[in-house]
Amino acid sequence: MSIGQYVKHQQLGLSDERVIQMYTSMLLARKFDERSLLLQRSGKIAFHVSGVGQEAAQAGAAYALDAEKDYFLPYYRDYAFVLSVGMTMKELMLSVFAKAEDPNSGGRQMPGHFGHRKHRIVTGSSPVTTQVPHAVGIALAAKMRGDELVSFVTFGEGSSNQGDFHEGCNFAGVHKLPVILMCENNRYAISVPHHKQVAGNIADRAIGYGFPGVKVDGNDPLEVYRVVKEARERALRGEGPTLIEADLYRVPPHSTSDNDLLYRTKEEVEENRAKDGLPKFRQYLIDCGIWSEEKDQELLTAIQQEINEATAYADAAPYPTGEDTLKHVYAEA
Repeated sequence: MSIGQYVKHQQLGLSDERVIQMYTSMLLARKFDERSLLLQRSGKIAFHVSGVGQEAAQAGAAYALDAEKDYFLPYYRDYAFVLSVGMTMKELMLSVFAKAEDPNSGGRQMPGHFGHRKHRIVTGSSPVTTQVPHAVGIALAAKMRGDELVSFVTFGEGSSNQGDFHEGCNFAGVHKLPVILMCENNRYAISVPHHKQVAGNIADRAIGYGFPGVKVDGNDPLEVYRVVKEARERALRGEGPTLIEADLYRVPPHSTSDNDLLYRTKEEVEENRAKDGLPKFRQYLIDCGIWSEEKDQELLTAIQQEINEATAYADAAPYPTGEDTLKHVYAEA
């Protein structure tokens, strides 16, 4: 690795402190994922859908956006993203335990259906990619009001074949709206491999809608940061949307209800596990001289304590009651 590569984050305008925060978000999400799997397997929670292998793209994108202004419409694997823009470990744990205090849905939705008014995280629906037209609508409102912000939406490559995606792209392109669409292409739509669901690249579809499409290495958080930052600047200049395809891999099964070895091999998974962006980014920080194995161990200890406290809190928190059933369902007069 050259000296120039050591300081790539500085060339992008990122301070040493900022990239360490980015790495911390990635590691926090990974450890949340690991704990959630243990909780599900032990019968403490009902279900878990993993984001392992996708943290680099999520954190890279989040740190390129404005956490005080922009609107976020993440999809169900985006733990590193929502942690990066302000959600807490306790809030995620309340969600997976389906407790009344859960800020996402009050314990009503499955885990991964994020929603947080304070952080402008817009709640998602179970049908995939319905969040794309919503993001486009938010961008339209921002343009009409003259607000200096963007909406940012993520989805998988399988759901990019749904009508909502195409309708959203077409409307955003026609009206040159300040929206960034990022496909986290993890190679599988549940059990259907990429080559059986998409002919070509997702990013190339943007051409037909009149705006740029960019394919980026989703295992490199700094490259994702660069691309998303450029897309945001472009949107704020009034030049319209950008479609980003982050190329990565879903290392775990689709969910805890899935046996992934029915449709892929252990060898394929291990080959892609070696490309994991998390240890590579840790090594980059060490090579830059701003991180060390000792600091990493201290961080792991702190994260472990944070997760233990969040787990204990969420486990003991009350469930929703029958009186809560219709709460937030109907608007108050």
